[in-house]
Amino acid sequence: MEAFAALVGKLGNIVWGPPMLVLLVGTHLLLTFRLRFIQRYTFKAIKLSLAKSAEGEGDVSHFGALATALAATVGTGNIVGVATAVGLGGPGAIFWLWITGVFGIATKYAETLLSVKYRVKNELGQMAGGPMYVLERGLKMKWLGVLFALFTAIAGFGIGVSVQANSIADMVKNTFNIPTWITGLVIAVLTAIVILGGIKSIARVCEALVPFMAIVYVLGCLIIILMNISALPGAIATILKSAFTGQAMIGGFAGAGVMQAIRYGVARGVFSNESGLGSAPIAAAAAQTPNPARQALVQMTGTFWDTVVICLLTGLVLVTTGAWQTGLKGAALTKTAFEHIPVVGPITLTLGLLTFVYSTILGWSYYCEKAVEYLFGTKAVMPYRVLWVIAAFVGSVMSLGLVWDIADVLNGMMAIPNLISLIALSGVLVAETKKYVWEDRLEEKAPEENF
Repeated sequence: MEAFAALVGKLGNIVWGPPMLVLLVGTHLLLTFRLRFIQRYTFKAIKLSLAKSAEGEGDVSHFGALATALAATVGTGNIVGVATAVGLGGPGAIFWLWITGVFGIATKYAETLLSVKYRVKNELGQMAGGPMYVLERGLKMKWLGVLFALFTAIAGFGIGVSVQANSIADMVKNTFNIPTWITGLVIAVLTAIVILGGIKSIARVCEALVPFMAIVYVLGCLIIILMNISALPGAIATILKSAFTGQAMIGGFAGAGVMQAIRYGVARGVFSNESGLGSAPIAAAAAQTPNPARQALVQMTGTFWDTVVICLLTGLVLVTTGAWQTGLKGAALTKTAFEHIPVVGPITLTLGLLTFVYSTILGWSYYCEKAVEYLFGTKAVMPYRVLWVIAAFVGSVMSLGLVWDIADVLNGMMAIPNLISLIALSGVLVAETKKYVWEDRLEEKAPEENF
């Protein structure tokens, strides 16, 4: 097992080496430039996400699709992922994680637009979309679509369920001394109850759960930051300095160079907001929307909330409290920071992580079943759901480090074909954005032959 873990770690360093960082960040920058800084529409997009409008064809509401995607993105990446990035890359990783989120908004918009534009109806009359359909119908490269679907179906067992169950089982054990197998069993049962009902059942749960869990966690972070407000200016200075000069050894922290800060900041940023992975657009493709651009605007707010707001707050909590200097990593590091709120803090964090984990498992189950449907047809969906429930239990007792490393590798493998489609179809993105966003025609229905 140690040899396998070492192999996975080396593979992760290759997959997330300089070429991938250049491709990912380069795509963020390219799309930001070509789409005339689409991020400037963020607050308009937030308004659209909360407004009721004349809906188009689809399986769930535009907010239901966003909530499902947010359920999958707002998860352990915001708590454990940020802490892992800081523990391995130093405070500077927070800056690179945040930058990945800011420019990743454009990528989330782009991949959503294409996935909605090229979506199809399956034999059950349900919407099916995502990068696999973009690659097949937009680029005429079905083989690459098959690869993306294959990577997604496999990656889901890491990023979508095993990592999530592992994180909460570990924290529940540390906080309440409950064995990991019991927590895993409870998560598995609760997962089965919802995902067997499909996207409509998942969306209903996520619409109720996501706003509640996000608000509670954000309030907890703000309270801790306010309690340590005098340390905030110094914390910001430390983050910025470490981002460009690295961080020397201090306290229990072993030290980290600039490349480590960039590597872990970008990797954990992608793990958290999924911009560039092509996963969230799979849920967006089920949305009721008059045209692709409108839902793309709604969906890009997910990256804003996930990384620009929530991940940043987590990072500030870790640095203002000084917890990052303890040498701890992952959930244990975040738990130490939340202990600044006596008694209530650790319990709030544990309950918050539980809801984050549960919602992420639900959201990713839909992504992966659509990938399996693309590969093997609708008959394969139910067996995959059963395997998903089993993985929720098995993941709770696995090694945290190995699970995270496997998730990193599979994330990268998913991103490559998706990023290729975004770059190759950037002209389509510009044309669609010009028609519906720049010319302010967001309520106009797209022609059926193109949508």
